Amino acid sequence: MAASLDFYLWARDTIGESGGAVYRLHGKAGAPDLFLKHGAASVAGDITDEMARLLWLADHLPVPEVRHFVRTDDAAWLLITAMPGRTAFQCLEDDPGAADTIVDALAAFLRRLHAIPIDTCPFTSAHPHRLARARARIDAGLIDLDDFDEARAGWSAERVWDAMQALLPLAPDPVVTHGDFSLDNILMIDGAVAGLIDVGRVGIADRYQDLAILWNCLHEFGGGLPERLFDQYGIAAPDQAKLRFHLMLDELF
Repeated sequence: MAASLDFYLWARDTIGESGGAVYRLHGKAGAPDLFLKHGAASVAGDITDEMARLLWLADHLPVPEVRHFVRTDDAAWLLITAMPGRTAFQCLEDDPGAADTIVDALAAFLRRLHAIPIDTCPFTSAHPHRLARARARIDAGLIDLDDFDEARAGWSAERVWDAMQALLPLAPDPVVTHGDFSLDNILMIDGAVAGLIDVGRVGIADRYQDLAILWNCLHEFGGGLPERLFDQYGIAAPDQAKLRFHLMLDELF
């Protein structure tokens, strides 16, 4: 891998909370920009998960291309192409007048993702699976309480856990989900979605796994955008219990 990185300029990407190191490689004449992700211990497992999902998802949706992957007993390195476009967050921030069009494009792309046949997907992100991981993270003291949404500011991890348990069971509605369908993980060009990044949580889960996160992100921009998301997606009456559950589940990751 090292030889292929000669003559690139390196810039550390500090956006995100993966726990690993992410570098943008740029400035090499005649060569595309790349991203290099590196992590040890549990982060190495997350990087491995992303590599496997990128390879599978490439047959269905535009995602970064895997150029190289190395895994040792306690570390992983993933080299991928940089995708063109700006994040959906940047698009909404820079052009508020296009907000309705942007949300319509996001809803259409989410329907496309959720239409991938689940029998083709080898990964699970269903909430029983993620609850087990969340419980392990709570017990290990890995929850960042300061990063909770305003609605749960001051809560303990155990309070979030108990509130989720009170909402179970949930009627299953499995689809292929992104797992972290936030505005920062969606790239757009000319008002259309151009691709997805940070796909390490892709797997079969309830469709509200994606809907809840995007719905929550859109509240920052107001203007009826959260409601428009569900209208354009095709849900007349959102399931409030599923929204609350999946937003609380996201607090634990």
